[in-house]
Amino acid sequence: MGEIMSKLGVAAPLALALMSPAAAQEPAKAFMTGTRLDVVASGEVNAVPDVATVGAGVVSQAETAAAAMSDNARRTAATVATIRKAGVADRDIQTTSISLSPQYRYAENKPPVIIGYQASSRVSVRFRDIKAAGPILDSLVAAGANQIDGPTLSIDKPEPLLDQARKKAIVAARERAALYAGAAGLRVKRIVAISEGSFESPMPRPMPMMSMARVKEAADSSIEAGEQKLAISVSVTFELE
Repeated sequence: MGEIMSKLGVAAPLALALMSPAAAQEPAKAFMTGTRLDVVASGEVNAVPDVATVGAGVVSQAETAAAAMSDNARRTAATVATIRKAGVADRDIQTTSISLSPQYRYAENKPPVIIGYQASSRVSVRFRDIKAAGPILDSLVAAGANQIDGPTLSIDKPEPLLDQARKKAIVAARERAALYAGAAGLRVKRIVAISEGSFESPMPRPMPMMSMARVKEAADSSIEAGEQKLAISVSVTFELE
């Protein structure tokens, strides 16, 4: 008997020693014993855009490529100088394209003939004072810009607003879960999982491209900011009992 107890006494510490430290320290996993409910809810916040992005373009035509590029460079420089003079920071002015293409004359049964060249350039401008954007657009045309497109209205720092939408989404999910639980004769025990779904960004509101002639006929261009909606959807898993 003493020999048997001795063997048992050795075997027990040996079995404990073979257990991995991770297995010994790992907490018991909580399993869902009640009814599972998956809810998708969204939260929305409306805000006034505080940034307007506008494209300003210059198109030049001349008989030679050099003349077209030279004229385009001169008018583009005047356009950018006007933007800077209006108080727009360099970080909010970006050249987005420069191009040069031949212009052809077509005749029946004859090869096309180059009759000149067209040079184009475009800058993207961000206005952080939306109300000031309209008068600046008018001055851009006077400086030489003959194509204007935009504006794209946006919110410069949307994250705090998105956090508000996230909170609203969770509140909506909890209210919906309580509704389902009550209808089923149950109650909400706990939230098991939360995952963030889609983010609905505001849709840009473009303004049709305008030629220089059309803009000159317009007086006192203005941009109205209006409101934009930011929305977040969440998927929440509840346990009901």
